[in-house]
Amino acid sequence: MWRGCDGRGQPYAVPVSAQPATRGELHWPPQLTILVAIGLQLLLPDRLQLSHWARWVIPGLEAAMLVALLIAAPSRIEEPHSARRRLALTTTALASLANGIALVQLSRYLLQHDTHTFGRALVVAGAEIWLTNVLVFSLWYWEMDRGGPGRRAAGCDGTLDFLFPQMTETRLCPGWRPQFADYLYVSLTNAAAFSPTDAMPLSVAAKMVMGLQSLISLVTIGLVVSRAVNIL
Repeated sequence: MWRGCDGRGQPYAVPVSAQPATRGELHWPPQLTILVAIGLQLLLPDRLQLSHWARWVIPGLEAAMLVALLIAAPSRIEEPHSARRRLALTTTALASLANGIALVQLSRYLLQHDTHTFGRALVVAGAEIWLTNVLVFSLWYWEMDRGGPGRRAAGCDGTLDFLFPQMTETRLCPGWRPQFADYLYVSLTNAAAFSPTDAMPLSVAAKMVMGLQSLISLVTIGLVVSRAVNIL
């Protein structure tokens, strides 16, 4: 049996004869992304943390939620799973909060302290914050587009949030559907160019989130990294 969707976006069983091509999404790429983001947070200098306990508590919470995500969907996502989605969104929000705190602390440190003695460390920290920004927003895009990976996998797609080029070239890419790597690429290009380059945001929510990422990236590169380079 395969699960279709009713009018409320809830899955239901339909005959095998009506089964379409599989739409399941691999779960390990976003899990690996969360793990890398946690590692980057732990590499940041102590001076960019609010306190010593915050350095370990927030990544610890993220790691605990990552373990729960592994249990909820260890390999593939095949259908909507409300508990998994809440865990994923909470973990992403924690990673976003930790990265935002680090960016604020780094900006304050550059503006208020004599940083000539460890300018190189600040350049590295700015690069880590920028890369974490790319990783975290790729998770946001993956979770928000058309109601999340569970609904997309089950064919319960909600409102289209992103329009990929492959969607307009159906003859060249028949049956194409975005996977996590596509959202990671969208995040990377948006953070580097400060604007959409691959997929176009259609919904208001997608535009707001992409705009926020561009703003964070602009601050990181324009204020933090460039100032740290001048210190060297």
